[in-house]
Amino acid sequence: MRKASSWLLGLLALASACGTEAAGPTPTKETRKPMYFDIKAFLDAQTQELTQRNPAVEKRVELRGGQMETTRVPEVDWSKELQIFYQADINKPALRGAYAVDSVAKGDTLRRTYSRKTGIDNAVERITVLSVVATPAVAQEITATLTQDNPLFFSQKRVVMHTTDGRLSDYQVKGVQKLVLFDTLRYSAAGRVLK
Repeated sequence: MRKASSWLLGLLALASACGTEAAGPTPTKETRKPMYFDIKAFLDAQTQELTQRNPAVEKRVELRGGQMETTRVPEVDWSKELQIFYQADINKPALRGAYAVDSVAKGDTLRRTYSRKTGIDNAVERITVLSVVATPAVAQEITATLTQDNPLFFSQKRVVMHTTDGRLSDYQVKGVQKLVLFDTLRYSAAGRVLK
């Protein structure tokens, strides 16, 4: 499992580095109110809470359609663990107005979808945030699809996070990656935060 996990982390780091600018908890000069769901603020708060609480994580990894491997990780560096989710930040100043927003309230839930407009060049295709109508800033589920496509490299990943009582409970990354002259790689990694 250690070898597969190390390999997957290296793969995810490569996918992160190819085509998108650095993301994560870095200072910004942007002082305007975010136009879309503020995933960066959400992740910063989760990272801080998880770092203080320091829960263990059960991780599952699958590569190339092989057998799922599971391991328990007693200590996690949350700023690194959630790094891939920061790539779904669409509140950069250059992206103001780049996403169409569709909101649907059903009962006490609100589903808000941010879809990239045609002709916009950004890796984040779509983000969907499910929350309670009364507290839309507190996400219960966040799903994002990120795609990079150029003559040398294709990558698509779907990231999903769930919360319980405002705390991260589980997360998942599923993706496909194709480099010119190499086989297509499909991978899946998931984590469940243990109490």
